[in-house]
Amino acid sequence: MRKATRRQWITFAIVLALYLLFLLWVRSWWGLIVVPFIFDIYISKKIPWTFWKKSKNSTVRSVMSWVDAIVFSLIAVYFVNIFLFQNYQIPSSSLEKTLLVGDFLYVSKVSYGPRIPNTPLSMPLTQHTLPIINTKSYIEKPQWPYKRAKGFGDVKLNDIVVFNFPAGDTVALNRQAEDFYSIAYDIGASSFQQTRDINTLSPTEQRVIYDFYYNAGRKLILSNPAIYGEVVSRPVDRRENYVKRCVGLPGDTLQIINRDIYLNGIKQEEPEHVEFFYHVYATGKTIPQDFFRELGLSLEDTRGYAPGAREFYLPLTKAAYNKLLARKDLATAIQQDEMPSTSLYPYTLSTNWTIDNYGPIWIPKKGATIQLTPENLSFYERCIHAYEGNTLEEREDGVYINGVKTDTYTFQMDYYWMMGDNRHNSADSRSWGFVPEDHVVGKPILVWLSLDKDRGLFNGKIRWNRFFKMVH
Repeated sequence: MRKATRRQWITFAIVLALYLLFLLWVRSWWGLIVVPFIFDIYISKKIPWTFWKKSKNSTVRSVMSWVDAIVFSLIAVYFVNIFLFQNYQIPSSSLEKTLLVGDFLYVSKVSYGPRIPNTPLSMPLTQHTLPIINTKSYIEKPQWPYKRAKGFGDVKLNDIVVFNFPAGDTVALNRQAEDFYSIAYDIGASSFQQTRDINTLSPTEQRVIYDFYYNAGRKLILSNPAIYGEVVSRPVDRRENYVKRCVGLPGDTLQIINRDIYLNGIKQEEPEHVEFFYHVYATGKTIPQDFFRELGLSLEDTRGYAPGAREFYLPLTKAAYNKLLARKDLATAIQQDEMPSTSLYPYTLSTNWTIDNYGPIWIPKKGATIQLTPENLSFYERCIHAYEGNTLEEREDGVYINGVKTDTYTFQMDYYWMMGDNRHNSADSRSWGFVPEDHVVGKPILVWLSLDKDRGLFNGKIRWNRFFKMVH
């Protein structure tokens, strides 16, 4: 072995110490297999890592220098994205007006602790699909179990959270933005003439009907790939990223009464920018787009309005509501209507709940044990089998979990209830239920860029006032 200098030994010691601290943080000692390579890079230098620098061919040196730079960059980006922070773009209006469509965010992974990836072999800067060639951006195996490094804290009430879409384990590629389970159920149900009111059935009978319609719909989807695309399954860390506000914590009982959220019987204060759809009674005078922009409304928000219309719906914050109501020349009255609700969670149980009057529902907490009943099984069966990996069967003599008859279940993870601030235009926990802790990605901390899709490049497209705006 060549003799190393004192400087090389010091550099090696610092790098090794930092690397061991990293392994201690992520609690993964498999990384020790890298230590001999670190030793070789700084001390022994047996492996010719930069052999191309000695090549007499200038083309080889030039090409390999680029390859070296690209590989180093990809590795650096890979680790930064997994363990520190990730860039995220707001694609929909579900969190308006707190976060706007076109906001680009830095999402902190260390706020709640970064997850060790389920699928470690993946291409950086992609979620599940390689652009252009439209193939998987990750390799299915190996798949590691859920583990999270220590973070700065836990998810707190009213935190805005980025998480993997819980119902995204199964996806029809031509309809990726939609919940596969509700699509399959709706297709299956529409294929049969319903001769009996499902509300007259017992909870157990309702689950049987749901399974029948879902399986029928799934078969129709699988047999029509030209319409729905290939049906694929995705591991947790490769499901679509969603961003919502946490309005319910593990162990809370949540209920929505006339649009107000109650936790454990206590009414919660709404976020400043929460908005609802309102029924606007207008004078018939055309409302200029500039005034809509003063209200903070995008073109998408006003798609239900036609110039001169006397009745229409608008999503309004409290401030926008008061500003519009004050314009007696434009609006004579603004009214709250009960909004229609479809495909509410749980799919397997018919309730009289709506998006404005929902619950009560208890949010599972790690270590808590519940009594399983025909009435509550619909709420928690997905937690038991889909998120926590158990087999669950409902037989004539009771419930069987992993082949053992039982009437109780102890949860292995914490769960959260997530909702958008744009309460009537948000697919959230009211649609697909609880968010398991292993789906939590991170916390948005900063808007670093914001682009208005309704404006041109030289006509206000860049929202300068949102640059480097902290997310609260």
